[in-house]
Amino acid sequence: MKWWQNLKNNPLARLGAVLLLILYGVAIAADFIAPYDPYNSQLDGSLLPPTQIYLTTRDGRFIGPHVYPVTQGPVDVNTGDRKVIIDWKKPSPLSLFVKGDSYKILGIIPFNRHLFGTNGEARFHLVGTDEQARDQFSRLVYGSRISLSIGLVGIAISFPLGMLVGGISGYFGGWIDSVLMRFVEVLMTIPGIYLLVALASVLPPGLTSTQRFLLIVLITSFISWASLARVIRGQVLSIKQREFVQAARAMGANPVYIIVRHVLPQTATYVIISATLAIPGFIVAESVLSLIGLGIQQPDASWGNLLSLSTNASILVLQPWLVWPPALLIIVTVLAFNLLGDGLRDALDPRSLQR
Repeated sequence: MKWWQNLKNNPLARLGAVLLLILYGVAIAADFIAPYDPYNSQLDGSLLPPTQIYLTTRDGRFIGPHVYPVTQGPVDVNTGDRKVIIDWKKPSPLSLFVKGDSYKILGIIPFNRHLFGTNGEARFHLVGTDEQARDQFSRLVYGSRISLSIGLVGIAISFPLGMLVGGISGYFGGWIDSVLMRFVEVLMTIPGIYLLVALASVLPPGLTSTQRFLLIVLITSFISWASLARVIRGQVLSIKQREFVQAARAMGANPVYIIVRHVLPQTATYVIISATLAIPGFIVAESVLSLIGLGIQQPDASWGNLLSLSTNASILVLQPWLVWPPALLIIVTVLAFNLLGDGLRDALDPRSLQR
């Protein structure tokens, strides 16, 4: 297909697609990729920096990649630094497919192998530990499931609603169009982030993270479908005058059937591009709410609540490894979706398809 060739010839779109495949692949295989349980704490291991990898022992012997058990010492009252105490007597080799915390593949098959880890007493913390001595990398991996899925669930709710309302409004016109479009215009005047903050702040405190996740998705979807409905309505006003729609109407086809079967598929190009570009908005909305403490709550992890540590100035200065990984992942994800969306827009441009 011509559009597929155009997309493959766009290096930035390919880069965005590859990044998204990697991110979603990691989220799906989080149990296997994360070396530790994201809820388990290490004894005397809070706020540890990223684990240093060694190739030789202290006496100069080469034994391959390995790490040593570390714990946190007392805090320096002058600088706030905490001394890292290393047990040099217990080297632990790094290896792939090591045994670790057990989990179930597809919720059925028990398994206890992880992508990487250590053989020994030492623990390998790729991006350090948090204030409760939990492995930060494992929490980032498990948190990707919430942060990446919220966009997909959001468009699965908002886009069908926006398409249906826009299709009905544009096809029938008259008082139906007037009523629906006035309602859409009211929704479009509501500032999204302020509504999210206002509604999230009045949620009952006893809600689980799953319940909060669903409420965030529903709230975000409720305020995001209106602009799509407005654009779909404009396209339908043009499409309903075409010959194939007039022919279906003359044959006595049901109006709902005509809208769903003949009219809305003609808007697929715009919908695909819009969906790709809308997903980052859902991800950022969840991140902002979790950042200010109104989204996913501890001990469950999402990129937003992991980033909430950035509000602590001492963390930014003394433990920056707790802040930059979730921030970088959010930036990369948003950038990847935008690159893919721009590539789809160029690939599906009618002028490019005619070349």
